[in-house]
Amino acid sequence: CASPCRPLASALPRSPSLPRSPSPPPFLVRAMITRLPMRMRRRMGRTLATASAAASGGSSSLAERCASLEIKYLLVSFDDLFGVSRSKLVPASAAASVEEDGAGFAAFASHFDMTPADADMLAFPDPSTLVRLPWDRDIGWVACDLKISGREFPQGPRNRLRAACEALESKHGLVLKTGVECEFFLMNPDASALADPRDTAAKPCYDQQALMRQRSFICELNDAMAEMGFPPYQTDHEDANGQFECNWDFDHALLTADRHTLFKFTAKSLAEKHGLRATFMPKPFAHLTGNGCHVHLTLHDVETGGNKFKPESQGAEGDDATALLSPLGRHFVGGLLGHAAGLCAVTNPTVNSYKRLSAPVTTSGATWAPASVTWAGNNRSHMIRIPDAPRVELRLPDMSTNAYLLPTAILAAGIDGVERSADPGAPCQGTEPDN
Repeated sequence: CASPCRPLASALPRSPSLPRSPSPPPFLVRAMITRLPMRMRRRMGRTLATASAAASGGSSSLAERCASLEIKYLLVSFDDLFGVSRSKLVPASAAASVEEDGAGFAAFASHFDMTPADADMLAFPDPSTLVRLPWDRDIGWVACDLKISGREFPQGPRNRLRAACEALESKHGLVLKTGVECEFFLMNPDASALADPRDTAAKPCYDQQALMRQRSFICELNDAMAEMGFPPYQTDHEDANGQFECNWDFDHALLTADRHTLFKFTAKSLAEKHGLRATFMPKPFAHLTGNGCHVHLTLHDVETGGNKFKPESQGAEGDDATALLSPLGRHFVGGLLGHAAGLCAVTNPTVNSYKRLSAPVTTSGATWAPASVTWAGNNRSHMIRIPDAPRVELRLPDMSTNAYLLPTAILAAGIDGVERSADPGAPCQGTEPDN
């Protein structure tokens, strides 16, 4: 490795070659504490609302969309700070009123940093996100933004991501697009054992027989995703026994986050339907590979759609990662490396998360989780991988991360690197130890 490696676990010491950020990292403080700015009015390019509406059927009201989808009840849904989905069940006859006035919640009871004395938190549905649940066709799911006392709630995860994307567009003329790799285990209902007792291979990744033994569940999950507007392009048995992964196309960061949280709800619901239990716990078993949530990242020009990570001249095949990224892309990577310790608060938010990072070698022979703050080319043993131009893969996060705060924190760290022209140093060569 051409630059010093820093362990991710324990104290997370920083390399002297990378810029030191204050502690706690300022972008995390801003993301969780400061008050949201007033919603920005812009006419440049494709706005967030237009992008979301285009993906899900136009700008009709919530009541009109319920009628067209023949929905009888709504799950008015939001994610709390821990990434847990919270909802109220609202009859479709009340769709107009809930769109206008919101659905009331006690923020303290919903795991936000509030008290029982605080005013009601109101969840306002985004009609463009409404989907009908394929396994319960009377029910619709809709993502919500949060307000308290007429103002957007600064702790609302979806609020934070929307504000970050709006600021990126207005200040830099850029759009963040993301894709996520969602991994999960299938277990029996009480989580005492894997769902498939015959799934015992030492190297079970891509195991055809183990995949097909769960065909009924996997195919219904794939069909449900397609019906809700984000069809998967592949599903596989992953590196651990009983572990699976679904992939769907990358898109605007807000749309991907909505789909990320909806995917987790869908997988859990369909697993229960099939007498199984799906868990996204980062490291359920010490001897098996954990559940990662690798994130793929690109920045695009808001006017042209061009990928700004793409260099002006493409390096020859075999060049290291430096040649595969534009200067802006390198600075973005520099920001991720410089803020790696702070990012862990969002990308790896639980005690169990750190049983995945720097873990002992698993029965398959690798953990597939980063052990140090490094970047490289097409090499899966490092924290940041550049698999091809012009894309950045961050392999640090696990599946306990908040679907909305994950891209919010990544964007803040990366753009900080862009604004400071952060140098990521030379990419590493070879395999990262303990991975």
